[in-house]
Amino acid sequence: MAEEILSGINPTRMELLALKKREKLAVNGHSLLKQKRDALIKEFFDILDRVQGVRENAEKTLTEAYVALTEAQITMGDLAVQKAALSVKESVKVDISSRSIMGVSVPVTDMEMESRTLVERGYGFSDTSVQLDEAAKKFEQALKLVIELGEVEKTIYLLADEIEATKRRVNSLEHIMIPKFQATIKSIDMKLQEMERENFVRLKMIRSTMEKNEAAALAKAQAEAEN
Repeated sequence: MAEEILSGINPTRMELLALKKREKLAVNGHSLLKQKRDALIKEFFDILDRVQGVRENAEKTLTEAYVALTEAQITMGDLAVQKAALSVKESVKVDISSRSIMGVSVPVTDMEMESRTLVERGYGFSDTSVQLDEAAKKFEQALKLVIELGEVEKTIYLLADEIEATKRRVNSLEHIMIPKFQATIKSIDMKLQEMERENFVRLKMIRSTMEKNEAAALAKAQAEAEN
């Protein structure tokens, strides 16, 4: 099957030089994109390992928190637990910024949460249990992990999208654009060589005709001189 070439390209030496420059840029861009793709894939799997660890810790901590909460509800009763929950003071501050990974902007969370006693949380000793304090502590730990999990999972999604887009660009250059440039360069080069051969033959014929005309003119002149 014939290789596809670029359309609308004139077979001239200027076009040939311009195409060779474009091919060189495409090859260099292809190499850089492959390096970017490989670096993104490495970063993706590094963070993927972290995601797994954070998710497991978050699930474990949430399970422990709900177990402690259930025990507190059994010990204190649902209404007492709800009353204690309503008295809890908010103490979480989350700032979200960003950083760049190979040109991909990913989130960075900065959470401030101090470890607190049950009094600092806003409820007292008289109508609460140890299980409630344990549940509160576990939920605070789980909240940190859930926020961290959100950060790393969003990073994973963003990296995965960029890896896919970079793969498409690499494949487009490797399988479409660079072969087109190469096929077009080859086609123009062949046409230029053919034109040069045609010009050579034409010049040779012109020279032969001129030589014949000169010989005929010389012979005529000699004949006239003899007469």
